[in-house]
Amino acid sequence: MNEIWEGLKQAVLLLWHLDPEVLQIVAVSLRVSGTALLLSATIGIPLGAWLGFSRFVGRRLMVALLYTGMGFPPVVVGLFVYLLLSQSGPLGSLNAPWLPRLFTVGAMVVAQVIIAFPLVAGFTMAAVKGVDPNLRQQLISLGATHWQATLAVLREARFGVIVSIIAGFGSIISEVGAVMLVGGNIQGSTRVLTTAIVLETRRGNFSLAIALALILLLLSFLSNVLMLRLQGKTT
Repeated sequence: MNEIWEGLKQAVLLLWHLDPEVLQIVAVSLRVSGTALLLSATIGIPLGAWLGFSRFVGRRLMVALLYTGMGFPPVVVGLFVYLLLSQSGPLGSLNAPWLPRLFTVGAMVVAQVIIAFPLVAGFTMAAVKGVDPNLRQQLISLGATHWQATLAVLREARFGVIVSIIAGFGSIISEVGAVMLVGGNIQGSTRVLTTAIVLETRRGNFSLAIALALILLLLSFLSNVLMLRLQGKTT
């Protein structure tokens, strides 16, 4: 018990004095997860809206694949990305300059996008389906383009869309298996909050591990507060 209190005390001191190592780890975490979330929203929201509106052959299969993606174990995603980007993999062997390399921030972003975008798309699809289906047809009959009608429906479903983004962020900021596999937990380069917590705990450096855990909890708390505030504005 004393060890925990001592760790908490030292963690508060590290945060109070803005320890450079802690700040660097937080910066990498926000850079990786922020970029991945932006890309996931860019892919997931249009895809979810399209699946919510459209009726076509193969839609059920696509929805089933999307739901499967929502439950993908992150470590499996990490293994998949690792095999793709390794030197002997189908993408890594191309040596294309635009492809991210293993053990870089780019590879971590790819893994987190694969984890987050099914969640964003799935929740967006559910939110769009909750809107009155006649609304879009009425707008189109009144002269709106398909794009304008889609934006109007997304505005009606904005709370669900916001929840989808928050859910995507929560899934990747707390993820450890995939980023450990493809990022390598390299100090000053690819070390993020979750992988640093694992490393420092194994080293017995509980003060730094607790400090990083507190920051991770704070980020999760702030994202939930943001969701509740947005919920209050939309109800």
